[in-house]
Amino acid sequence: MAALKGYGLCSMDSALQFPYPRRFQSSKRRSSRWVSPKAAVVPNFHLPMRSLEVKNRTNTDDIKALRVITAIKTPYLPDGRFDLEAYDDLVNIQIQNGAEGVIVGGTTGEGQLMSWDEHIMLIGHTVNCFGGSIKVIGNTGSNSTREAIHATEQGFAVGMHAALHINPYYGKTSIDGLIAHFQSVLHMGPTIIYNVPGRTGQDIPPGAIFKLSQNPNLAGVKECVGNKRVEEYTDNGVVVWSGNDDECHDSRWDYGATGVISVTSNLVPGLMRKLMFEGRNSSLNSKLLPLMDWLFHEPNPIGVNTALAQLGVARPVFRLPYVPLPLSKRLEFVKMVKEIGREHFVGERDVQALDDDDFILIGRY
Repeated sequence: MAALKGYGLCSMDSALQFPYPRRFQSSKRRSSRWVSPKAAVVPNFHLPMRSLEVKNRTNTDDIKALRVITAIKTPYLPDGRFDLEAYDDLVNIQIQNGAEGVIVGGTTGEGQLMSWDEHIMLIGHTVNCFGGSIKVIGNTGSNSTREAIHATEQGFAVGMHAALHINPYYGKTSIDGLIAHFQSVLHMGPTIIYNVPGRTGQDIPPGAIFKLSQNPNLAGVKECVGNKRVEEYTDNGVVVWSGNDDECHDSRWDYGATGVISVTSNLVPGLMRKLMFEGRNSSLNSKLLPLMDWLFHEPNPIGVNTALAQLGVARPVFRLPYVPLPLSKRLEFVKMVKEIGREHFVGERDVQALDDDDFILIGRY
């Protein structure tokens, strides 16, 4: 009890109720029930999650100028965890071959199979290792506005240069709801909106994009509907990246697209840069079209995952529900690599068809 007297308390019971020195107590005896301070409760408030310092922030115009953005693949270890060593090699290859940006955890990177902890960690890792050499665009979109807000706050907090946002999928929403969804994240930083109705089940109409383009943080649109839509945007001053590799040459040189957000550049980044930077090149485009068709024979990212395993730059590990292409398609890829030239593809090992037993399929990770 002597120790308690130093705190102005007279019994063990009162010590349990008032475990703080007298200077933190009011003169009036309080109830023992704890009450949350009102200052900690701010309804409908989202932390900006960014420093007041602006010197390292990315200007939206810097994102608008990017011509080759790779939707980077996420490689795995046999136990299903990220293979960060292989991932770093892949990003380094993109930088060395002139890609200007990477989408982290997009469809190709299998963000849909990641926990948000994994997702934000990979964005932060990419910024930490490569943010000074390439623009890091984190896929922080979701069909849940709450999740999109939370992930985007975290993505910008760990340093990503821009966010990629898809429209609400599966459940869909009204056009007003769609606009409200994007407006809830646009204020946080440079943003690319991703329109791919084949996956979401809902087109983002141009009228919605034109309304959203009034926000200076809208960098542009990754558009998968086709080149007529690309032209409609470019005619109205909206920046567009082709989301279809097999259309990107014509999108760039005939319809005004800024560039491409590409899957194929995972495999041949130098050739994709040439296609976007060096003027019309129908010959090179025709040479790459069979590869692009092969990559999308099954839904992305099945083709690119299979190809990178065959090239020896990623382990042949798949997170289910993705499985590798069958042997017949793998043999086609071996032939295409030889026709285009092994020197144009990532990695240094000879391309292999691989046996079915070489692949590892992970259901729990």
